[in-house]
Amino acid sequence: MTTAPAVNATKPSFSVAAVLLAAGAGTRMGYKPKSLLELDGVPLIRRQIMALQGAGVTELVIVLGHHASEIALLLQDFAIKLVTNPNPEASPISSQRLGLQSLSGQTDAVLMALADQPLIDAPDVQQLIAAFQQRPTATSLLFPHVQGQPGNPVIFTSAVRNAMLACPPEIGCKQWRQQHTPQVHAFDCDNLHFVQDLDTPEDIDKLRLSSGRQLRWPTPTLP
Repeated sequence: MTTAPAVNATKPSFSVAAVLLAAGAGTRMGYKPKSLLELDGVPLIRRQIMALQGAGVTELVIVLGHHASEIALLLQDFAIKLVTNPNPEASPISSQRLGLQSLSGQTDAVLMALADQPLIDAPDVQQLIAAFQQRPTATSLLFPHVQGQPGNPVIFTSAVRNAMLACPPEIGCKQWRQQHTPQVHAFDCDNLHFVQDLDTPEDIDKLRLSSGRQLRWPTPTLP
């Protein structure tokens, strides 16, 4: 088992951009926006932004789709770039590629994150960035690997970003990883935050039982 690098291992001169995906319909959640679930009174989308920016991410693109207007209302106070996928039901790959296209490209690495990971915080992101900086020399993409499970976020070089965008439109992070396994490094750790996400109401109950953390839907705004 690889020992997790200390969070202060991140070099100040190493720049990281991030794409945060929040375009889903929440079909298995009753067509509710999962990123608006609240933990300790804070919507998950805001928690993710604070985690990424708190970890030193220098550029952040949020990809919206379904529920775009509702989510965007909560993000006006952040220094981020919002882009909307005009066809989010097509494939998550389309949202990934839109986010990558929307980055300036002036960065050492790119982090692809999901808005429905409830427990990700700044030290988790720093841990991942530090692991990426210490990855094997021949590799250019890293993902967390926790107790036999692949997790998220995923982080890769700017060159990989460019290579993905040069591929056909059906190629996203997963497909690129499958096609370039020698360049992929699995970061073994015990951090369960990397493998906890939300797809169904049952996942909310599982999180409460496993961590004691209770997620709640926001209180509807009265007209």
